Parts: sequence; C-alpha cells; structure tokens
Amino acid sequence: MEIKEKIFRPILITKGRKSGREHEVMLRAVNHNGKIYFSRHRPDGDWFQNALANPLVKIQYNDNILIGNAKLVTDEKLNEEISFLKYPGEERAKEKRIAIEITLE
Repeated sequence: MEIKEKIFRPILITKGRKSGREHEVMLRAVNHNGKIYFSRHRPDGDWFQNALANPLVKIQYNDNILIGNAKLVTDEKLNEEISFLKYPGEERAKEKRIAIEITLE
C-alpha cells in the first residue's frame, strides 16, 4: 500500500520501552520524500520515547498495517520543513519541534 496523502492521521503503534506491550496513538503524520514523519514539541512523550528505544514500528492506516523503522531527525532544517508541512499556513508551524522519521519496509 502506498500512502498518497501529504498529511494524514494514522495510528502509530510502538513497542513499550518498559512494558514491552504495543502502544497505539493516533497522530498527525507528514508524508515527505518517501518517508513518514511524526513530530512534537519535546521528546518526553511515550510514543516518541518508545520509537527511539524500539525502532521497529507499525503504522495503521485505512485498514492496512505498514511496518517501518524509526529514527530521530537530527537535521534542524528538516525538522522545520516537517513542521511547516504538518501545519500549513498555521502560526504553530513556526514553533520548534523534534521529529522521528519512519522508513517503511
């Protein structure tokens, strides 16, 4: 399955870094240059920490499950670009964010 939307709301499924159980959360995602991005203000969210600790993640979207590998985005320019893509025309697009990048298998 190929995701065609640039901005979409899938369920990100991570493996709990402490519990080892699956953790599901619906988030706004950005589809950019063949990768999927999830971002937030700070790295303290469970889903964010889980993805960094256990990079093999699942994305549930339109009754499909996609498997991918997560990594922290360290490029500040890319983080800014993802924020502007995630919130087009909105003031909050200018807020500093951190992101994870998912490469689908």
